[in-house]
Amino acid sequence: MTRNALHLGRQGWLVLLLVAACGVALFVWQLGNTGLVDETPPLFAASARAMAETGDWLTPRVNGLPRYDKPPLVYWLMGLGFALPGQSIWNPLGTWAARLPSALGSAGLMLLIADTLLRLPQRGSSTTSSSTQGGAAMTAITAALAFGLSPLVLLWSRSAVSDALFSALLSAALLLFWRRYAGQGRWWLPWLVLGLAVLTKGPVAVVLAALTTALFATLQRDWPAVWSRLRPWRGLALTAAVALPWYGLELLVEGKPYWDSFFGYHNLQRFTGVVNNHLQPWWFFFPVLVVASLPFTPLLLAGIWQGLRWRPAAAEHSLQRFAACWLLAVLLFFTTAATKLPSYWIPATPAAGLLIALAAQNLRPGRWSTLLKLSTLALSALLAVGLAAGALWAPLIVEPEMPTLAESLLASGALPRAALCFGLGVLAALLLWRSGWLLAQQLGMAGFVVSALVPMVALGDQLRQLPVRQIAAAVVERRKEQEPLAMVGILKPSLHFYARQVVIYEGIQPSGPLNLNDRLASERRRGQQPSPPGDANSLLLVIDGATSALPHWKGLPHQQLEARGLYRLWRVQRRDLDQWARGWSRRSGTSPDWQLPRPERY
Repeated sequence: MTRNALHLGRQGWLVLLLVAACGVALFVWQLGNTGLVDETPPLFAASARAMAETGDWLTPRVNGLPRYDKPPLVYWLMGLGFALPGQSIWNPLGTWAARLPSALGSAGLMLLIADTLLRLPQRGSSTTSSSTQGGAAMTAITAALAFGLSPLVLLWSRSAVSDALFSALLSAALLLFWRRYAGQGRWWLPWLVLGLAVLTKGPVAVVLAALTTALFATLQRDWPAVWSRLRPWRGLALTAAVALPWYGLELLVEGKPYWDSFFGYHNLQRFTGVVNNHLQPWWFFFPVLVVASLPFTPLLLAGIWQGLRWRPAAAEHSLQRFAACWLLAVLLFFTTAATKLPSYWIPATPAAGLLIALAAQNLRPGRWSTLLKLSTLALSALLAVGLAAGALWAPLIVEPEMPTLAESLLASGALPRAALCFGLGVLAALLLWRSGWLLAQQLGMAGFVVSALVPMVALGDQLRQLPVRQIAAAVVERRKEQEPLAMVGILKPSLHFYARQVVIYEGIQPSGPLNLNDRLASERRRGQQPSPPGDANSLLLVIDGATSALPHWKGLPHQQLEARGLYRLWRVQRRDLDQWARGWSRRSGTSPDWQLPRPERY
């Protein structure tokens, strides 16, 4: 490898500019035009906004309670957005500030993937591979897009949660580890980035990084070089210096509740036991692997095979093996965990993008190459046909929170546009069969995101989330001073975010009226003090139509103030609620159970 390979020429900068434009289109385009999606994003956004408004940047808090589930980096970045002036103008729905860290994290990772392949081109098998400057540029672009177009990445990079940011930081650290092994970069930089990943989601970042590098060093048969170039003892000390001060200070201030919640529940218990009913079979992540890379899954499987079976390569040409070990590390670790969620696969998607692009680069003319290309294009064609036939399957959609979804989706024209984008991508790929077929297919998918997926998300927001925002606006308008607010049945944390009011949440369980009555009289949290059920006292109650028809709520005296979508806003006199709860307790034999441990309480 020559020294010039480490430097970008004019074409390299043009490639990075194109990748940046794709990142903006995929993740930032119309990012703030829809509201927060329940249930987790409003909890992150409300905690970050509270930090900006109160000046307490140590402990995230939401709805009057501390939120211990994640470290603070994502809250800090969101909070910086909420601290900017003019929120009502540029951030009226709260989504620009809350979603931008995730979006920019994924867009930045696309740039790092492309930059890595431009500076350290991988040796390929075909005549159009990275042995030429144009081949390196093609591989860089397709790898970045293969990552960015993953369905999981598209979904979570536009969400106000920590998963996309964590994946971006962990993946950046891993790429920088490999670049250091390949002879490029400072030893301390990946360890610093790894410390930021630990500040985003916890010690799992170190575990995944260690497992990846250990697998790679073993398969590469080059432990001495990996150890000497990465300097793990110094590196771990730097990572600890970045991450541990906040953990120590938080533990000092919050004490045992923080220790039990973050380390005990959100880390140890999620790994060793099933939480929130997320019980999945051991093979759960194998179908996730398939779906998360559609329609390029055949190339991904080929890339994994190539990365794990080849003999040890020169350090600067070992990225495919490193990516295979990276993906395998995520698969092994989270398959071992008892609690399994699709979002746990997101840290593997950058490795999958690299494997897809490198597998395409390594295709040789022949039967195997033709089979891989045709299977990939067949999946895209199948998606195009399925989307074009939307009139046949859309009426079968049943979504209680969006009863008019099927009709609205068909009327929007998004499904024919989506089919057209996939179809044009397949046609262009056939025309560019020998070179550029993968990029043509990807650009068709990018057109689908901009012209169809983003409008479909906006449609879902109008049907599902707009009624909650309208009810929140009615709460702000109708609420009396010191009047409590509660929501029962379908629970929407976005009500708290948009109403800027502590909300007492109770589900559909028969003990709901008793819990609500007892909590109003005795529960304490920031922004909510106990109050007796006096004659002049009342509360605002948000309830959905189905819940209002349940035996334990039907018949409760109330005044309906507003109705939006599925939701009703009632004013209930506290004395009426007290009498109703006592009567229901006698009839049903139920009693309040809200004080039982609920780790996910908000």
